[in-house]
Amino acid sequence: MPASRSEQMVSRLRAMQAASPDIEASAVVSVDGLIIASALPVDVEEDRVSAMSAAMLSLGERIAVELGRGMLDQVYIRGGGGYVILTSVGEEAVLTALAREQAKVGLVFLEMRRAAEELARLVG
Repeated sequence: MPASRSEQMVSRLRAMQAASPDIEASAVVSVDGLIIASALPVDVEEDRVSAMSAAMLSLGERIAVELGRGMLDQVYIRGGGGYVILTSVGEEAVLTALAREQAKVGLVFLEMRRAAEELARLVG
């Protein structure tokens, strides 16, 4: 029996994390703030990740447009314990990744872009 779209998305998230071990967790979130698929550790609340991802995406889009930077591509947050990176997945979703403090961010961006392209077809 073929895997459901949700299972295919989770599989793609896990493949992204395997390709870039600096990515500790990831999720695909709708622009409305609902989890579509996730590969999050059990100690991370899906609802919290989804709500904050949608809020950051919305704010990032508004800032990019208001300040004349064009369409939003990514939102990047660096904290003392690592990174939170959001990348658009088509127009209806966002890919959120949590990366380690020592992450090679360029490689994380590359893997996220590859995953986002495939995920956009599944979200479609």
